Amino acid sequence: MARILLEIITPDRVVVSEEVDIVTAPGVMGEFGVMANHAPMVAALKIGPLRYRVGDRVQWVAISGGFCEVSQNKITFLVEAAEKAEEIDVERALRAKERAEKRLQQAHAQAEKIDYARARAALQRALTRLLVAERGKAGHPR
Repeated sequence: MARILLEIITPDRVVVSEEVDIVTAPGVMGEFGVMANHAPMVAALKIGPLRYRVGDRVQWVAISGGFCEVSQNKITFLVEAAEKAEEIDVERALRAKERAEKRLQQAHAQAEKIDYARARAALQRALTRLLVAERGKAGHPR
């Protein structure tokens, strides 16, 4: 089976650089998949889980927004942050989730002025990290 080169890059590091069978990613217009010899494209990404398959092995990565480019049998993700499932500190993600939920509840209950979009994004990042950690441990294919 033909493969495509996957690169996931943050401002700090190259998270993944590997030949893969398929990549599925969270686009702002919905989830999309890319395989070898895909037509060139550029897509905006949202916070969410990215998964890729190499043979029977499925890998999960939590990403925090950015862009993706497909060109010449290569898919490059330029993202704000990315963590492989095995890199995620579940306790830290749980604490972040609790903080974000508390902040959103307080704002709603007290009609407090907060940066609502920022609080929702923090919650979404924490939920994504927990999902990716769980699926990565279980070897979950979807």
